[in-house]
Amino acid sequence: MNYDKEKVDEIVLALLYLTTFNDDYGFRAWKGMNWDAMDRLHEKVYIGRPKGKAKSVALSDEGVKLSEQLFKKHFGLSDTKV
Repeated sequence: MNYDKEKVDEIVLALLYLTTFNDDYGFRAWKGMNWDAMDRLHEKVYIGRPKGKAKSVALSDEGVKLSEQLFKKHFGLSDTKV
């Protein structure tokens, strides 16, 4: 199937925000996402190497910021009440 990989990468990075946590090693997120998308995010230097035994992946400083911004963009509620 053909699809817009940039859009998928944006949504995957936004969804990583849901599972982001900060520990002794920095910001990390659980890596239960599509491996191809995770590899592309690694190539873009938003996350660390996704392959390995660890169940989480490190996020770069830019990845942390962009993840939060994209989550708010795609899933945040507007401030206006209906």
